[in-house]
Amino acid sequence: MNQYPLWKYLLILAALLAGLIYTLPNFYGESPAVQVSLLRTSLKADAALLERVGNVLSAASLVPEITTLDGNSVKARFADTDSQLKAKDVLGNQMGEDYVVALNLLPRSPQWLTKLNALPMYLGLDLRGGVHFLLQVDMNAALNNALEAATGDIRSMLREQNIPYSGVSRDGKVLMVKFRDAEARSKGEDGIKQRFSDYTVNDKEEGREYSLLVALKPEAEKRIQDSAVQQNLATLRNRVNELGVAEPVIQQQGADRVVVQLPGVQDTARAKDILGRTATLEVRMVDDEHVIGAGGTAPFGTDMFKDRQGTPLLVKKQVILTGERINDAQPGFDNRTNEAAVHINLDSVGARKFKEATRENVGKRMAIILFEKGKGEIITAPVIREEIGGGRVQISGSMDTMEAQDTALLLRAGALAAPMEIIEERTVGPSLGADNIARGFDSTKIGFIMVSVFMIVYYLMFGMISVLALGANLLLLVALLSMMQATLTLPGMAGIALTLGMAIDSNVLINERIREELRNGVTPQAAIHAGYDRAFGTILDSNVTTMIAGVALFMFGSGPIKGFAVVLCLGILTSMFSAVLVSRAMVNLMYGRKARLAKLAIG
Repeated sequence: MNQYPLWKYLLILAALLAGLIYTLPNFYGESPAVQVSLLRTSLKADAALLERVGNVLSAASLVPEITTLDGNSVKARFADTDSQLKAKDVLGNQMGEDYVVALNLLPRSPQWLTKLNALPMYLGLDLRGGVHFLLQVDMNAALNNALEAATGDIRSMLREQNIPYSGVSRDGKVLMVKFRDAEARSKGEDGIKQRFSDYTVNDKEEGREYSLLVALKPEAEKRIQDSAVQQNLATLRNRVNELGVAEPVIQQQGADRVVVQLPGVQDTARAKDILGRTATLEVRMVDDEHVIGAGGTAPFGTDMFKDRQGTPLLVKKQVILTGERINDAQPGFDNRTNEAAVHINLDSVGARKFKEATRENVGKRMAIILFEKGKGEIITAPVIREEIGGGRVQISGSMDTMEAQDTALLLRAGALAAPMEIIEERTVGPSLGADNIARGFDSTKIGFIMVSVFMIVYYLMFGMISVLALGANLLLLVALLSMMQATLTLPGMAGIALTLGMAIDSNVLINERIREELRNGVTPQAAIHAGYDRAFGTILDSNVTTMIAGVALFMFGSGPIKGFAVVLCLGILTSMFSAVLVSRAMVNLMYGRKARLAKLAIG
């Protein structure tokens, strides 16, 4: 009656063992480390960079505990902060301007745990310390940029189609296009409706003036604003990578605000500098008439940049085009060679300038230079074969698909789509974070002890089984959060404490049900069986209703509320497993084989 099949015992044992393995990394803590990140997309973090970092550290008599290649960076872990700071200074001086050296923290987990992908949870801003910014996006500026671009595009379209017009002006959010007669206005209206589907077009006639009123549709206006926020988010994420933050939080809050949280970063000025970074493009003509002087100096009227192979090249100082004229940049492929490429759309002014430059310089080389943090690199320097019009430009040359995606992102998100203003700023010190961790841990520990004492005193042996099941619940919950690489915050710790209090309710229901069956004169074995079976429906109902509330919090909440909701929902799942299956397995092992069981130690 009270026996599980062998496979069920093995399943429970496997779940608890997995929970133990994936919980362990959280007990080893973190060690100070140094992270070497790439500043330019053309560089790669590979075995050669790993070896170079190791050689630089060895030459300075610094021996890291471990040096690893992690994604797009190299990380070296040290035993103390003194070695970490020395390593940062040495690497910063030796690696050069192409790399960014930042302080970081790495888990002390043993290699065998790391190989199993058993990693500790990340700690949020309120537990680790760091900086918090709340930025507001200027939505009016985003709309103004779109309307200014449309103004130039309408002029270019009318000129291309040889439609006579008197002028294009702007009054607030409305563009006014004036024509000389009704026939020209009719042709202009057809052209605008065909090329500018996001705008409404209405006729206006005053005396001898024939005009069109062009305005953004409400849905297009909203799309532009949403796109501005998303592009700014992409820009910020791209820039924050330089800081080496373990788990930054960059997310939209409301319609026009962005929250940036950088755990572990204490230098607010440094963070502001990174968030204010720009990456842009310049188009210049290659100077093939002069040669590089002695000592690598550029002759008068030229600048020297290196291409992706490290070869220096002279370009003229005159800038034909800048990244400000880029409307969009998307990764793709060259139709002729099938190589990775970046396709760029220029605005009307940029398209005109590019067309004129290519028409006047057929047979000459044009350099496309990408600037990141003030340092330029020639992406490609093709020979102009013919005049290029239409505002669509393709850049390619010695880049793979990933580099094309990164370059397109830099060009598209290198500059913010709309200005942002920091409206809230605060710094959380590491000592305050450590104090928060201690308080959260103590509250969970004290709550667990008090619940355990009550359960053991009130339910005796069944109380002890309930406490062990509660411990299994905590183990599985922490393991799940670690496997998901969740970020633990103070609300998350509150969720863990709340889960413990809610989880014990299930065992209270089961124990009380068993007591009730015993009072009704049922045999102990039958009471155990009936207690678990009949309490399950009530347990399921109560947990489902709580789960609905948790899902609602996750769907409609943001930031800390979402973190609390995740912990709450996971805690419900683990409490169902531990309170029903784990405790029942222990009861079965203890009492299930006793055919003539006379009494239960349940108080």
